[in-house]
Amino acid sequence: MTDHSPKALPMPSTAPLSPIRLELLQNALASVTDEMFAALTRTAFSGNIKERQDHSTAIIDTAGNLIAQASQSLPIHLSGLIGLVGAIRAAHPLETIRPGDMFIANDPHEGGGSHLPDINTAEPVFFGGELVCFVCTIAHHSDIGGARAGSMASGLTEIWQEGIRIPLVKLYSEGRRIDDIWNLILLNMRMREERLGDFNAQFAASRLGLRRMEELARSTPAATLLSAFDGILKGTEQRMRTALSQIPDGTYSFTDVMDGDGIEVFDIPIAVRITVAGDQIEMDFEGTGDQVPGNINLVFNGLQSTVSFALKVLLDPRAPNNSGLLRPVTVKAPEGSIVNAVAPASVAHRVQTGMRVVDAIFGALAPVLPEAVTAASNGSNTSAMFHGHDPRTGREYVYFETLGGGSGARLTRDGKDGVQAGLTNTSNLPVEAIELEFPLLVEGYNLIEGSGGAGRTRGGQGIARAIRPLGHSCEFSGSGERFRVAPWGLESGAPGRPGRFLLVDGATGETEQLPEKISRVTVRPDSVLIIETPGGGGWGGEEEGR
Repeated sequence: MTDHSPKALPMPSTAPLSPIRLELLQNALASVTDEMFAALTRTAFSGNIKERQDHSTAIIDTAGNLIAQASQSLPIHLSGLIGLVGAIRAAHPLETIRPGDMFIANDPHEGGGSHLPDINTAEPVFFGGELVCFVCTIAHHSDIGGARAGSMASGLTEIWQEGIRIPLVKLYSEGRRIDDIWNLILLNMRMREERLGDFNAQFAASRLGLRRMEELARSTPAATLLSAFDGILKGTEQRMRTALSQIPDGTYSFTDVMDGDGIEVFDIPIAVRITVAGDQIEMDFEGTGDQVPGNINLVFNGLQSTVSFALKVLLDPRAPNNSGLLRPVTVKAPEGSIVNAVAPASVAHRVQTGMRVVDAIFGALAPVLPEAVTAASNGSNTSAMFHGHDPRTGREYVYFETLGGGSGARLTRDGKDGVQAGLTNTSNLPVEAIELEFPLLVEGYNLIEGSGGAGRTRGGQGIARAIRPLGHSCEFSGSGERFRVAPWGLESGAPGRPGRFLLVDGATGETEQLPEKISRVTVRPDSVLIIETPGGGGWGGEEEGR
């Protein structure tokens, strides 16, 4: 059993700030990350970033604590951002870091990441010559090499198959790019022009954050900023402790089940035992299934992000998103399990396991937090990837999207329809953007009537999207969860309808249901690929509801 629980790290001894000064600085830091996020959105090349906003920005102190994260950031990205700075601390004495340095990494086993498409950057910030923090970005690149275009295909069984592994490396040294490293990275990625555009968007967002922090430095001494960091973390920690103290002491357990890894393991248990004692909480995942050959494994820092998200939304949704959230929390998980995977585990679809962890935590705490907990949601963002060559230009393309579904119903209201419920916070890719950028026709895009579980309050409805390639054949790869194991309801509420992938043959009209994790299937121009995502579970017996 491995206990990697985060501990409160020592901060410099400084006088506490007044509440007003602390609030002003906290908002100033949040505004820096929000502006970085907007800049990355506006300047990226790929639809996955500029339209879906699959990226995050943050400020992290030199001890590795998350201080501020953009309001639109993805909860699952928390792990990669903190992991990168942790890797920097382990490899580089802080006194050796210089202005203009920039570090980069993506590897979940060596660089602090959570899966390879999410590439992290960190740039040091100096106040009066003193290193005080890092401005950080993370963005999901639509391809980072590997065995299959898009780097997210189901059926990959080793981390090496999923793309280029970037351990912690210094990409810029005192403002000068290290071209040997840069060229090595780009050589291992498809669609170089798009990658260049997305990388430059990250670099620009980082430099913008650095400029804004330098502006702050003109009016704020380093000691004041460090005191603000300390106050921000302690404030969030106290909010969480106060919320935890309202839960009755005791032990609460739940076991959920994942569909499978798409290769050889099915019905994978996700077990959690939660112990509450005063203002502290322990989450123990003993009994969870072993890591699997398929690429749904979750590394431990991803598990920490998941726990942080689940507790925040249940206990204090308005709490600032920083490392103070986890200070009252102990997280334990068996090493080599699917929630604490070790090298060379494949991890591309790790968020699907993270979402099942969220459902398990919700299930365990449902008896003591009935007004906050929802029934099971759509299980994960259903991943869909189309790869081919545009017949108009001959250029290679990858259309990657993660589609939402129904969220679970709760005591007082229906679940939301067609949303990213949980660890992802991405937007849908608009039909107009798909058809403008790719040789694809969206023949249908709608909510699935009746897919939400019935009950006194019903679960949210899933999404259906039908796509036809134009003038060419392309390859489709998909990965879904809650396709076999339906999203459960609460208090006798009905389960939501599972998702499915359908391939409709235009010549014969025959419809084939594909596996929930499909490695590769050809879609011809006379055929249509239909993605149907799961609905959410209902709440309350059907005789009470709808």
